[in-house]
Amino acid sequence: MLMPTALKAVPVTAAGRLLVVDDEEGIRDIVVRALSDEGHHVDQAADAATALRLWQGATYDLVVLDLVMPELDGEALLRRLLTERPGQSVLVLSCRTDTRTKVACLEAGAEDYLAKPFSLDELVARVR
Repeated sequence: MLMPTALKAVPVTAAGRLLVVDDEEGIRDIVVRALSDEGHHVDQAADAATALRLWQGATYDLVVLDLVMPELDGEALLRRLLTERPGQSVLVLSCRTDTRTKVACLEAGAEDYLAKPFSLDELVARVR
């Protein structure tokens, strides 16, 4: 009698369409490259106004959002995105590490919050 072979769990990663919003070009480039290498289609914006324009013209599986940006800040953009599309997935990626900010973003509807500096491996894992 043949014994069944043990099956190995294989992580499933589905490529998605993502929007990365960060005014720091170096961070934005690293994040975009890492997520693109994972097979995702990634659009990027350096400010909230550009992000909003891109977001209104497309459907994104996930928005990776910095909070500290010129003009319209990320918290205001987060509220606007989730008001217009309540099911939008948002991962906040910010240098703001105070508990009040984290809790406010999560209560506003962000799915996750990752503080800078961050591990690129951890970011990729959270996006998965």
